[in-house]
Amino acid sequence: MALPPRTTATTLTALAVLVTLGLPGPAYADDGDPSAPPGSVTTSPPPEVDANSPGLKLADGATLAPAKVLDIKSVVEDLGGEERREDTNSDVTFALQAEVLFPKDSSKLNPDARSRIQAIADEIKAQNATTVRVFGFTDNLGSYAHGLTLSKKRAEAVHDQLAAALGSTDITFEVRGYSEDYPIADNTSEQGRRKNRRVEVTFPRGATSSSNAS
Repeated sequence: MALPPRTTATTLTALAVLVTLGLPGPAYADDGDPSAPPGSVTTSPPPEVDANSPGLKLADGATLAPAKVLDIKSVVEDLGGEERREDTNSDVTFALQAEVLFPKDSSKLNPDARSRIQAIADEIKAQNATTVRVFGFTDNLGSYAHGLTLSKKRAEAVHDQLAAALGSTDITFEVRGYSEDYPIADNTSEQGRRKNRRVEVTFPRGATSSSNAS
């Protein structure tokens, strides 16, 4: 059933106010000593809004604030789910499953891992990044303490290979292991646990990439 004209106008005004104000962006861990990976801290759901509330109407002579560019996230994952790239307006994140980097329960890189890490190093150079975060994660099998040690050692192994590939002393690395914390899939299935066993490499997006690529 169609809404009366006055109700329709009020609803559109409410929506315009909400779009203009925007929602809070993703919370990031403190750069000094982050307790969570970037983007992993969720925000509270938006409050319910009564579209008919007179408080949402603009006063006479009032204007809407300038439009804001919202943060857009793009996620690309290969068919096997072994590698995922996530782009936002500010950061680039690569997530590599542990199986393509290491033997089972090991932190020693396998030969195939080097070419994947080299591709990430090339992108870091293209973005002219000077800060790189390397975070390791495991699934929820085994003890938390074992996962903490293994995830940290795997992150360190990827860091060492990245640093060698970049060959630059101007890059600051943050290397941490998080064990089973911050899963990106359901740990009740092997497919989900495989995705959770990963190393993530995150760095800021540059203003341009083509002019800086080598």
